[in-house]
Amino acid sequence: MIVLHPVHGLPEIGTGADLAELIAKAGEFEDGDILLVTSKIVSKAEGRILRADDREAAIDAETVRVVARRGPTRIVENRNGLVMAAAGVDASNTAPGTVLLLPEDPDASARALRTRLQQLTGRRLAVVITDTFGRPWRNGLTDVAIGAAGLPVLEDHRGRTDSHGNLLAMTVTATADELAAAADLVKGKATGTPVAVVRGLADLVTVEDGEGARAMVRSPAEDMFRLGTSEAVREAVTLRRTIRSFTAEPVDPDAVRRAVAAAVTAPAPHHTTPWRFVLLESAGVRTALLDAMLAAWQRDLRELDGWDEEKVARRTARGNVLRDAPYLVVPCLVMDGSHAYPDPRRAAAEREMFTVAIGAAVQNLLVTLAGEGYGSAWVSSTMFCRDTVREVLDLPAGWDPMGAVAVGRPAEAPRHRQPRGAEEFVTVR
Repeated sequence: MIVLHPVHGLPEIGTGADLAELIAKAGEFEDGDILLVTSKIVSKAEGRILRADDREAAIDAETVRVVARRGPTRIVENRNGLVMAAAGVDASNTAPGTVLLLPEDPDASARALRTRLQQLTGRRLAVVITDTFGRPWRNGLTDVAIGAAGLPVLEDHRGRTDSHGNLLAMTVTATADELAAAADLVKGKATGTPVAVVRGLADLVTVEDGEGARAMVRSPAEDMFRLGTSEAVREAVTLRRTIRSFTAEPVDPDAVRRAVAAAVTAPAPHHTTPWRFVLLESAGVRTALLDAMLAAWQRDLRELDGWDEEKVARRTARGNVLRDAPYLVVPCLVMDGSHAYPDPRRAAAEREMFTVAIGAAVQNLLVTLAGEGYGSAWVSSTMFCRDTVREVLDLPAGWDPMGAVAVGRPAEAPRHRQPRGAEEFVTVR
């Protein structure tokens, strides 16, 4: 039988208090008990109280990354990888003019508290430090584990079978979070009962402290919901990089088609659809195109620029990014639906309108590919030999190739790029 009961009688906790001694005096414990301790009293004992008339400044100081912002509400990641509202900076249950910060290292706090409690009680115990979280797609708050010692925080069921003999492939239970939520039923938010005991799960309590609640923080590479919508769009745009080195991993054609579907949402003049995308999924077609383009480029450099063979070779080596990519996309501009003007000025403006539209579509393509986890590089070379490209790919005469996009998994992480502000590119009238 599993029993949950509150630990009553704890005094107001101040900085420097021996929290373990106060808990040990307030309760009676048995081997295998799991103590659920609200982070607020841990923070108070550790002196994580900050006099701050401006709570927002305190949140800024605790924030590593803003995940989402809606009006005054910020969901942020703190230095321990916890994603939560306001970085856990709390103005409740603390003196006016002060705020409480989360423990600096909740797992270390849990280990220290467990060690001291076991010394004082002579019992084999586990400690979980809890805090209150909201959750994506769910209304209401619940307690979760932010620090732990003396129990496995996760239980991996993968490889086991269920009662019907089905193999479990995905199930990993967040044991520490389940305990935190259950214990909060007897702690309460406003009753001044910050500690609860779960009894009846002694088999969970280990001799070792264990890896702690940090093991429950999902790594960025595995996080499918890392950002809010507007933040994700902005990051996808600003963090997109031109990738010039790819792995040999094949590109998922469906991912490219999803990117094309996003590309054709770009604005276009006269309600037209001035985009076409040629997907080069065959290695043979890619090689034939690039060989023909290289020959045309070399011919231009020799005959039009008068370059010698050594200089031609150095210049044309720049095109290798397209050869090294496992997938190529050739975006094409079509002038279907364009207006015909008898004068050069308006005719040029009409084509420029359509050119802006294909540029917007290419940007949509690149950003969406980045969201799919693919690197890309837009290279202008097809624009310099359009007749050659049309001939090799058997394209209609009215399709104008507007560069080529190399697509693949990046072979290495892109280098950091300094953020650019808007000021030097903006004129206000």
